[in-house]
Amino acid sequence: MQFCCLGSGSKGNATLIRTSKTTVLIDCGFSVKYMLAALAEKNCAVESIAAIFITHEHSDHISGVNTFAKRYSIPVYMSAGTQRSEKVCAEKNTIHRLADGQGIDISDLNIMPVTVPHDAREPCQFVLTSQGKKLGVMTDLGSISNHVATQYMRCDALLLEANHDVEMLWAGPYPPSLKRRVVSDWGHLSNEQAAHFLSHQAVKPKLLVLGHISEKNNALEKVQQAFSQLEADIKNVVYASQKTGFDWLDV
Repeated sequence: MQFCCLGSGSKGNATLIRTSKTTVLIDCGFSVKYMLAALAEKNCAVESIAAIFITHEHSDHISGVNTFAKRYSIPVYMSAGTQRSEKVCAEKNTIHRLADGQGIDISDLNIMPVTVPHDAREPCQFVLTSQGKKLGVMTDLGSISNHVATQYMRCDALLLEANHDVEMLWAGPYPPSLKRRVVSDWGHLSNEQAAHFLSHQAVKPKLLVLGHISEKNNALEKVQQAFSQLEADIKNVVYASQKTGFDWLDV
């Protein structure tokens, strides 16, 4: 199993996961033009994408999915709450429902939705398994519930949100209401929250990718500082960017 990202942040998100038999896309927060160019850079043919899985209805995760899915006849999976938002309007007969803890098999890849605390109708993230390997995708959540912590135990690789530095957020340009939203239990994980979660995992992932890093309320050196004490346990750390995401990585 491999995964890569076409872009990670408040301007758009899209993550690819592939095995020797199939490829799926998590979120599609970019225009079709951007998606095609980014897929070409990652040497991924549009025709290889078997399904799109949506985490929630915020625009940076769904802005391109309606046109992209319709144009290339790709089935779309989402929770009932996300579908009720009526922001995802791909062809109705291509929409499939997701429910917490009920995995979907796409060839040799199992995709398990996990309900997370975030300010959307019924948001989820995903745990993917194939050939005995476990990949966790865990962004866009404001706190770590016991349910989330349990589902993401013993991941071989983890894409984890490190959205903001709290001091930079409060001193930054966002209006007060948005700052309160980001730091709430239904907002986004700070560097410290993400590091605290990992520090309490008995078995650390061999590969850690830190994503959804805010361009306005965070800095690479702040993220690195927050995770410095974990370097001895997690030697392979990658930082996703908004513009380029990250290239293919082996789980």
